[in-house]
Amino acid sequence: MSDKSALSGFSSYERTVIFLLSITQFTVVLDFMVMSPLGDMLVKSMDINASSFGNIVSAYAYSAGISGLLTAGFADRFDRKKLLVFFYVGFVIGTMFCGIADSYATIVAARIITGLFGGVIGSISMAILTDVFPLQKRGRVMGFIQMGFGASQVLGIPIGLYIANHQGWEAPFIYIAGFSVLILLGIIFLLKPVNAHLGIRSKDSNVFSHLLSTLRRPAYQRGFLTTSLLSLGGFMMMPYGTIFAVNNLDVHEDQLPVLFMVSGLVSLLFMPIIGRLSDKVDKFKLFGVGSLWLIVFCIIYTNLSGIPFWMVLIFNTGIMLGVLCRMVPSMALISAVPDDSDRGAYMSIQSSLQQIAGGIAATVAGLIVYQKSPAAPLEHYDMVGYVVSVCVLLTIVLMFYINRYVRVKNKKNDMDDRSRMIES
Repeated sequence: MSDKSALSGFSSYERTVIFLLSITQFTVVLDFMVMSPLGDMLVKSMDINASSFGNIVSAYAYSAGISGLLTAGFADRFDRKKLLVFFYVGFVIGTMFCGIADSYATIVAARIITGLFGGVIGSISMAILTDVFPLQKRGRVMGFIQMGFGASQVLGIPIGLYIANHQGWEAPFIYIAGFSVLILLGIIFLLKPVNAHLGIRSKDSNVFSHLLSTLRRPAYQRGFLTTSLLSLGGFMMMPYGTIFAVNNLDVHEDQLPVLFMVSGLVSLLFMPIIGRLSDKVDKFKLFGVGSLWLIVFCIIYTNLSGIPFWMVLIFNTGIMLGVLCRMVPSMALISAVPDDSDRGAYMSIQSSLQQIAGGIAATVAGLIVYQKSPAAPLEHYDMVGYVVSVCVLLTIVLMFYINRYVRVKNKKNDMDDRSRMIES
């Protein structure tokens, strides 16, 4: 396929795949994102402390990480559509359990179940995306898929808060589960089997040897390390962002939904643009520019205090743009690293490391910051910004080697394709 044809419009089936994977990503991200805004309501309803609520949040992350590792060994042994259906069914059941939980123990159990299934869906979707779309289209597709993150902030969180205020904190999970059932039917009836990788899988490999061989490959290890650092830097500021905004930047609690909505709108508007840009320019250069941009905004933002709300919106928008300029090209490059026969295992390990690194990031940030009282300013948040900046710089170095590996690999594949055409 030539570059020109690869960059042309998508077919009707490709658009269907993009829609299904995007809306699936929306529900999984929303299920995870809506928990934090519901925290105050849930804590008061169950009469638990903030530390216990932290356990509820981390239960999802760690169970998702474990699930990714357990799934990695056999992720390439089945039709990816069947895997997606299986884990999405489990996600729906777990989310429904969240909606009917009536105690601390049951909500923790429900979040563990949801994480075990929901935490793998992203990696399966990435594997399907990589199997269906060539690298030349992948940036644009990644942009649409990742719009689920922005949509969850623009639509999901405000609507979820509205529903919770009128029907209780459990109601958003019931609605998410019901909506997910409709998406599940769409996946079952509209998505074609994704099983081309089965024909090239090594016949004598078993679950554990496949997992170990995937973990041992140096090129894959660079991808794993890069994903871990991306998540470590990305999740470190997030848990305490609201506390910093309210207590340090004088953002009123009534303004927080606007803050979420603006960040989400930026994601929705700019994600497809950055996706197209990622396909037209060098992905590594775009990643580097976004990284340097993010460092500047992070350092300035984490050192601010008592600024007007419009300035908070500007700095949050700047940070979001930096994140997007890193997210799209990095995922496109990292997804191009594995061979077809290893893609499911590779993506499952990536998903696992992403979840675990997110949990570690929140823990490390919690050790750095300090607050004398619930209404006092958050201290040492600037140190979090510096740590994030160091992580961002390290990812630039790692992404340089990944980009070089992908280029060499694609050149070799092109030469092999031409050789087979000459022979035939």
